[in-house]
Amino acid sequence: MKAPRGSTPLRRQVTMFLAGLITALLVMGVVFYVTGGIGGGKSGRAGGTPSPSASTAVSLPPGVKCVGAGCTGKDAEAMGCSRAQVTTTRSITVGTTLVEVRYSKTCGAAWGRITQAAQGDRVRFKAGAREESDTVETAGDTIAYTPMVAVTDATRATACVTLAASGRQECTQ
Repeated sequence: MKAPRGSTPLRRQVTMFLAGLITALLVMGVVFYVTGGIGGGKSGRAGGTPSPSASTAVSLPPGVKCVGAGCTGKDAEAMGCSRAQVTTTRSITVGTTLVEVRYSKTCGAAWGRITQAAQGDRVRFKAGAREESDTVETAGDTIAYTPMVAVTDATRATACVTLAASGRQECTQ
């Protein structure tokens, strides 16, 4: 195959290279214009407002280490959910033992707790299909609490106690 008159293979290669280079520079220029350049500064639109982030990090108070489903199965004290952020949504007294449904709005989780309990007393907590329990194991201890469960409505959760000495069982309503 012969090259067209007045054209050499080298000249065609240079022309094609320059055409590709110009196209690449134009594409990069359009991308920089639309995205705002390196670092994503202001956009090329009027007003120059940056676009919102696709993912928003949850800002938790100091010491709080989980939220929602991330708290399920975890210890409320270790995760920082049992401090000032906690309320009691339901409670009953069975004998001398106080049975409570504890709820942390900050953590989005609830758990069951018994206080003034005796060794062997057991607390059970149920929220939805999830159930957790704990037992006072050491003589002299008077508190037991279950792992947390993520909840949207702590008023629908229940905590129950089984007293070791009498076998008596009762639940919050």
